[in-house]
Amino acid sequence: MITEEIEQDWERVLDYLQEAIGKRPTDLNSVLFLVGVQELGNGAKFFTKEQKQDLMHVGICKVLSLSGYYQLSGTDQDGWPHWQLVRKLPYVDLLTQENLLKLHVVKYFSEYMGPLGSNEQV
Repeated sequence: MITEEIEQDWERVLDYLQEAIGKRPTDLNSVLFLVGVQELGNGAKFFTKEQKQDLMHVGICKVLSLSGYYQLSGTDQDGWPHWQLVRKLPYVDLLTQENLLKLHVVKYFSEYMGPLGSNEQV
């Protein structure tokens, strides 16, 4: 179950992204996509449907790497990061899985974009 504090921090992440990109992400997948774009490091550009799915995967791996589930194993010739599962993920229902990802997205933005304190912007 997601705590009220994490939900507030999640809303701060969404507020930050709305300010940064001019549009509020509609869901967790949108945020994971943006994390993937950030980690790819090529900026905003056109991505195919398959590349968008790959970017969400990059985002998932990156945020879960903060708790040691994944480790960056390198990049390919096109600069795309590749990840290796190093710790088995817990088997949980979909809601718990979503909450686990939200928690890690909040942690990502807290560690890489600045504190998410109630009086501070990301």
